[in-house]
Amino acid sequence: MQATAYTYDPETRAGSVLLDDGTPLPFDAAAFDAGGLRLLRPGQRVRIEVEGLEGTPEGRRIVLVTLQTF
Repeated sequence: MQATAYTYDPETRAGSVLLDDGTPLPFDAAAFDAGGLRLLRPGQRVRIEVEGLEGTPEGRRIVLVTLQTF
């Protein structure tokens, strides 16, 4: 799934993304570390992997954040 980086805190390695429909979804340090990134800037397109219920933002959890490559 694709998204846009919205926030990122380099000290905690956590932040949030905006899904293409505008829904914000947070990620934790484990998801950031799983993607092998060292830095993330707001506005960057990212690829995310999500676990949980697809129909509800509350039931979803990001398990991987990495840069979107074409």
